[in-house]
Amino acid sequence: MRQNMSRLGPLDKHLLGPLAEPKKKGQRSHSTKASRYLALHLRFEIDMVAHSLCEFGGGKEEQKELEAYREKHFPALIELKKTQKLPSMAALREEGLCPLMPEETVLMLAALGFNRKTRIYLAGAHIYGGKSRLTALTTLFPNLVTKENLLSSAEIEPFANFSSQLAALDFITCTAADNFAMTDSGSQFSSLVSGYRIYYGGGEMPTIRPNKRRLADIFVKNNTIEWSVFEKRVRKAVRQTKRVFSRPTGRSVYRYPRCLECMCSDQP
Repeated sequence: MRQNMSRLGPLDKHLLGPLAEPKKKGQRSHSTKASRYLALHLRFEIDMVAHSLCEFGGGKEEQKELEAYREKHFPALIELKKTQKLPSMAALREEGLCPLMPEETVLMLAALGFNRKTRIYLAGAHIYGGKSRLTALTTLFPNLVTKENLLSSAEIEPFANFSSQLAALDFITCTAADNFAMTDSGSQFSSLVSGYRIYYGGGEMPTIRPNKRRLADIFVKNNTIEWSVFEKRVRKAVRQTKRVFSRPTGRSVYRYPRCLECMCSDQP
């Protein structure tokens, strides 16, 4: 992702060791600005979408497809629907319990100041809805890539049948990014990435973590407010974390690694 290999990111050496070597003198390099990129973990795979019980604008065809997926992969959820009254889809969305759609993610990133020149690495598995669902993202952010189109077929082939190794490629690229944005703060992957960036980043590696409940309220009203107001409200609803602080009681040790369990202590 870094076009200018003479510029190392703060975590490159932690992640790549001796492979993170700068270019030799005399080699052509691009501007420092051209080497910066945003990594985005978009949690919108079919398992996430189906388990949420939310609607995503696909009508009856979408509902039928997701219900069939639940019957096969989440039978306990189907039984629960039969025996208990679950919250309505509107209520789930109002409470911020629905995954952010790619279209909503575009609005969030645009409100935060990212634009067509922003270089984005998209992490994750197959997005529900395929390429057509990513149209909004790729239209506003044409410099968007994934590991599948960033690497050649020969480069990615050794990892193709190993999901954990593919996830490791995403982890390295997301962790080393100048900015990292997640759409689901409960994701273990996002927790690991943000925790690593906090632990080793020295306060220089921002992580964008949205409050989906607040964003849901904003998106419902986005047809009736001006863009400047929308921007201000989104920026208040999105937490950008890069400082180091101790782990709150009961919180994930992966997301908040600065705690007694993880830190070395002097022996008496």
